[in-house]
Order: sequence, then structure tokens, then C-alpha cells
Amino acid sequence: MPHLTLEEVNMDNLFRVCKLSDTLSPGQQKCVAPNVYSIAQAHFYEHAWFRAIYLDGAPIGFIMVDIQPSDLPPEEAPSVFLWRFMIARDFQHKGYGRQVLDIITDKYRKEGKKYLYVSCEMDEEEGPYQFYLNYGFKDTGVMDDEEEVLKMKL
Repeated sequence: MPHLTLEEVNMDNLFRVCKLSDTLSPGQQKCVAPNVYSIAQAHFYEHAWFRAIYLDGAPIGFIMVDIQPSDLPPEEAPSVFLWRFMIARDFQHKGYGRQVLDIITDKYRKEGKKYLYVSCEMDEEEGPYQFYLNYGFKDTGVMDDEEEVLKMKL
């Protein structure tokens, strides 16, 4: 059985994690910022939690969470926002994305968070909208920078 883990991004894996963005189709690249940009951004945002997604010792993706989002309804605090999430093209549609979300939802549920939010484009062909709905997120009907905001109760 393949072993999936979330590992810190460091000097040993930085280049490989950044190169994973190149595996995405042009349509998918429009839906998520390049990993190099996300990692740089995370280093200047104190509430970013980010990890490389590893399968059997090799990086296959990247995830970044805003652990203290300031623009969510106050009555839903404490909640978290799934800011970036990508799986390399060759590893998509194999259940790894769902497994990563299982890890994340379990982590934040144990930490007492109420909701997990995410925003995405509604492009049915290339975007993750249907993936998130299938996982259990609900469409809020709110738009943020041309992306639909979804949420899931933890």
C-alpha cells in the first residue's frame, strides 16, 4: 500500500517541489499558483502552514493552509482556509488528493477548527470544483477574485 505523508519543504526538496507545477496542464496552471510562488509567499505570511506531499519518499504535490484567515465570518472562527493544493499530473485521479484532504481535515478537526474553506474556479474540465464538492465541501455562493468559495464543517 502506498504511503502518503506531508513533509516540510527544505533545501533538499525545494527544487523538486517547485518543478511539480510544470507537470500541470495549461488549464490547471491557471487554477493554482506555481509552487515556487506559494513557497515564497508563505515565508512572508506568518499564518501560512505549507508542506510537500510525499508518496513513498518522493514529492508528488504541495499544500498550503492559512491557519488564521481574517476574512471569514467571525462566528465561524476558528476556521482554516486551504490556500493552495496541487497534485502532480501523473498522480491525479488515483485517490491521493482525497487522502491528503483526509489528513488535513483530521489535523484541523483535532485542533478544534470549525470549518475548512477553499476557493476555486468553477471550470468543470480543468478545475477542482467538482472534486471539492464530491469530497463534502458546500458551495457558499460567495465569490472571491473570480473564484467560488466552498466550505466544509470539520
